[in-house]
Amino acid sequence: MPQNNNLVYKLLDKVERAGNRLPDPITLFVILTFGILLVSWVFNAMGVSAVHPADGKIIAVDSLLSGHNIKRIFTEMVKNFAAFPPLGMVLVVVIGIGVAEKSGLIDTALKKLVTAVPSSLLPATLVFAGVMSNMAVDAGYIILTPLGAVLFAGFGRHPLAGLAAAFAGVSGGFSANLLITSLDPLLGGLTQSAAQLVDKDYTVTASANYYFMIVSTFLLTIIGTFVTTKIVEPRLGKWTPPAGIKIDTSLSFISAQQKKALYVTVGVVIIATLAALMLVLPENAILKDPEHGIKPFYESLVAIIMLLFLISGLTYGILAGTIKSDKDALRMSTDAMTTMSAYIVLSFFAAQFIAYFGWSNMGLVIAIKGAEFLKSIGFEGIPLILSFILVTSFVNLFIGSASAKWAIMAPVFVPMLMLMGYSPELTQATYRVGDSISNIISPLLPYFPIVIAFAQKYEPKTGIGTLISLMVPYTVCFGIAWSILLMVWWVFGLPLGPDVLLEYLPKN
Repeated sequence: MPQNNNLVYKLLDKVERAGNRLPDPITLFVILTFGILLVSWVFNAMGVSAVHPADGKIIAVDSLLSGHNIKRIFTEMVKNFAAFPPLGMVLVVVIGIGVAEKSGLIDTALKKLVTAVPSSLLPATLVFAGVMSNMAVDAGYIILTPLGAVLFAGFGRHPLAGLAAAFAGVSGGFSANLLITSLDPLLGGLTQSAAQLVDKDYTVTASANYYFMIVSTFLLTIIGTFVTTKIVEPRLGKWTPPAGIKIDTSLSFISAQQKKALYVTVGVVIIATLAALMLVLPENAILKDPEHGIKPFYESLVAIIMLLFLISGLTYGILAGTIKSDKDALRMSTDAMTTMSAYIVLSFFAAQFIAYFGWSNMGLVIAIKGAEFLKSIGFEGIPLILSFILVTSFVNLFIGSASAKWAIMAPVFVPMLMLMGYSPELTQATYRVGDSISNIISPLLPYFPIVIAFAQKYEPKTGIGTLISLMVPYTVCFGIAWSILLMVWWVFGLPLGPDVLLEYLPKN
């Protein structure tokens, strides 16, 4: 990477070098697991404890190196893994998403969305499509980012502005969407595990932040459009293609067969969605019960999402010719599941870490003492929430994986904020804001080098500094606007999702 004397670039270079020295997330969990074994033994020997504010019981740190806990480590290892909440939910959703992605449905839908609009609406469409593409992250980075550059160049606009708009939507809007994606049950499962350190019966659904994320989608689209047209594009100026550069218009090509398949698939999805709603809307619907209302529907969302993706993927694949037999569909699902192998291994070690953390009572003791300290200095409300966003954004520069990071942070922050009166769902929403906004400028994002390679097709001298300088305005503006939106939600007490409160109300 070329040397640059700019102070900001020097700082970012240090962040990159520090992050590269961190071990793989799986190795990190192994280190953390052995770490809490030792720390729990030390804290237990010191007699560290806290008084639970809900029932007045004394919670003492239990040594994980005691006989009964060593026995649990061996006898409950498989149980910890099998019962890990995000594991089953994510793998179920991937069965459907795999068919939708591998059949070409998501790629075609993204291309159709961004090629069907005039030049004036192109920035907004790219940002919006980028946000929506986190249903299948690879499709956003690999298809939409270079496509944004191609379309801008085709309209005589600077291709890096189009690339930046798409990249901002895909990475900066990672946690927003109009639909529930595989990220929602993944984070929700981790949040639930952390919340149960305080309240063993607490449940967090996949729709926990749904209302907030719907509004966030439109907010980020507006802010991303403003940044692209008023800051990034004017700064780049007029683009003159370097000698020998040819625009690859094939990226935006959609065949007649693909168009027909897409239109039919949209109709099938509408019918399937209406059918799903009929399971909950009528008075005596199947997914309703007198005692819990529509709770069975919320608990069925993962299965419903999987089926919608599966049905739409099969419909498109059959009509587009990418699925010619049942073997093709099964291969697509299994291929998608194969890509989850690293996640499955990560889940094993994350499950052990979270289980041990709970057995030791360390998370609860830290949460109680942390909550007491923050209350004693009057640090709560809006300043606390904003600080958590900043902390998450900073940590994200070093640990890119949203699930790995939340698996580490949730067992401490969720119980701590619960004891201060903040719901786990609010803590999760705050985390999602902080995690998303710094994705755009993190050199450790796995797709960062790929985006640079796309940019170098149009500006050969593009480097990490070029891309970061393009994306910093998005990070700053997304961060300010999204934080304000969260504060508005807080001030007016709006529900984050169906039946989800901002406050945590402990049971008497």
